[in-house]
Amino acid sequence: MSPYASGRRRTHRSVASGLPLALAAALVAAGTAAAAPSGDARVVRTATLGEIPLGAFSNALLPGSVDDDRGVHLGGIGSDIYPAGRKGEYWTVTDRGPNGQIKVDGKKRRTFPVPGFDPAIVKIRVSGDAVDVIDAIPLTTSSGKAVTGLPDQKGRDEAPYTYDASTPLSYNPNGLDTEGIVRAEDGTFWLVDEYGPSLIHVSARGKVLTRYVPKGLNLTGTDYPVVESLPSVLLHRKTNRGFEGLAQLPGGDLVMALQSPLSLPDANAGDASRTARLLRFSPKKKAVTAEYAYRFDPVNVVDPGEEDTSELKISSVVAVGGDSLLVEERTDKAARLQLVRLGRKADILGGPWDDDTTSPSLEQLDDPAAAGVPVLAKRLVVDLGKVSGVPGKIEGIARVDHDTLALINDNDFGMTDGAGAFDAQGRLVDSGIKTTVVYVRLPENC
Repeated sequence: MSPYASGRRRTHRSVASGLPLALAAALVAAGTAAAAPSGDARVVRTATLGEIPLGAFSNALLPGSVDDDRGVHLGGIGSDIYPAGRKGEYWTVTDRGPNGQIKVDGKKRRTFPVPGFDPAIVKIRVSGDAVDVIDAIPLTTSSGKAVTGLPDQKGRDEAPYTYDASTPLSYNPNGLDTEGIVRAEDGTFWLVDEYGPSLIHVSARGKVLTRYVPKGLNLTGTDYPVVESLPSVLLHRKTNRGFEGLAQLPGGDLVMALQSPLSLPDANAGDASRTARLLRFSPKKKAVTAEYAYRFDPVNVVDPGEEDTSELKISSVVAVGGDSLLVEERTDKAARLQLVRLGRKADILGGPWDDDTTSPSLEQLDDPAAAGVPVLAKRLVVDLGKVSGVPGKIEGIARVDHDTLALINDNDFGMTDGAGAFDAQGRLVDSGIKTTVVYVRLPENC
């Protein structure tokens, strides 16, 4: 359990949120996004992960799982970060593994250069300017096999191909595109996945105990239990944009964030929308208990110069006490943290917006609040794009103490898109982007 969740170091801070009193008061006043003084926020520590051959890492966890890592090193652990209890130690989770896109006959194909890679929970320690791996837990099926990161269902998920996009690979119903992670008090883990989208309960040693998916998904052939208990409207998740963020509230409830607006009624509506959804899940009831509408700021506010609304994403949600969250809304080049509170009056679960025949859909509304939707009020805490030293593509955020955040980036295993990602011998042409943990100190009066 993180130290700030246990009630330590409250001093002059807000007991309700663990944040500075001025910020908690701003949340009570609750309005739309307001400017925050990001200029005083600063990076106070930077550490990077060294080079660990991906084959050696994977085969140490599951012998024989990777026969050729094509020169790829361990990376992608920045999908999320969660305090492990001891100072400087964190649980992280890889995404589905090295993957890219190559155009063939004008159409993009999704490549998996190391198809045997098994997503893993990775425990790290930040020591000086280094990130060290101190433990790793493979994600496995009920019979102990690798879940892999391969797509689940033909026709719903992108078709998988070899590193050069020349040869189709097999789908795998056990496959997980893992993103968010939290650790429960009993030592088990909860993860979220983009394919289903799914919420996954995992044992302390990585065995999938239950995968919760949307009603009507009809995912068959898995080697672990699958329960259809999430709202069926989630079947309209955008391709490769399922659940991305996961937070654990003090009482144990979980909050899942969809990375992007649903493609409802179609992809064009989803790409143009600025309204995403958060869901609250009770591990005790094993059910979704609330749903919330989250409204992105305009894309050129989040990332000046960017005009494509579909670039907006939620990549991390962090519990900060009570029913309050930090929500990271970002593009690949910029990110901003917003403070929200999950009030009962904002719950839209089971209403017309969960019916995919409702027209216009929630995603199509130009002004959901004006249409009577209780959109979550938010307050800007910090614009990370204005903080020198913060890398791009931040996907994981954890609280170090009341004033400091630990951020981790997703370096995509050093991969880039396009045919030039690998040389003529099929070895990775590394992007040079490292997995980096940065500590950001927030201003007192943010």
